[in-house]
Amino acid sequence: MNHRPSRTPNPLRPASGPAHPDADRARTTARALAAALGVSGVLHLVRPAVYDSIVPRVLPGPARTYTVVSGVAEIGIAAALLSRPTRRLGGTLAAALFVAVFPANVSMAGRSVRSGRASSVRTAIAIARLPLQWPLVSRALLVRRAS
Repeated sequence: MNHRPSRTPNPLRPASGPAHPDADRARTTARALAAALGVSGVLHLVRPAVYDSIVPRVLPGPARTYTVVSGVAEIGIAAALLSRPTRRLGGTLAAALFVAVFPANVSMAGRSVRSGRASSVRTAIAIARLPLQWPLVSRALLVRRAS
């Protein structure tokens, strides 16, 4: 009896051949993004009032809905980033999420600047967060490309 190995690739098994040159960096980045998204997602669910306050007022419906949905999305994306078979999808979804939440960051910065009650530290942090979205998006896309 001649038993030949299957030629059908197993999607759960690493393909043979050279790995993407950024594979190690992408794996480390995926873990870091997963940790950040996981913590943020849990905080959305445990301390929702903090996040409710930054939901742009122009969005229809209650702010709490956006807070809970984004928290659950962050946790799901974190899980996708940690699993090799879903890491590429996780990178794509993380990049999309970072773009999608940018309006909330702009809203938070604008409210902070206009508020007479916001501390200068809070205002500085809100403004400093804005240019940090780009590195998050680019890191998520690195994970997507290299996974």
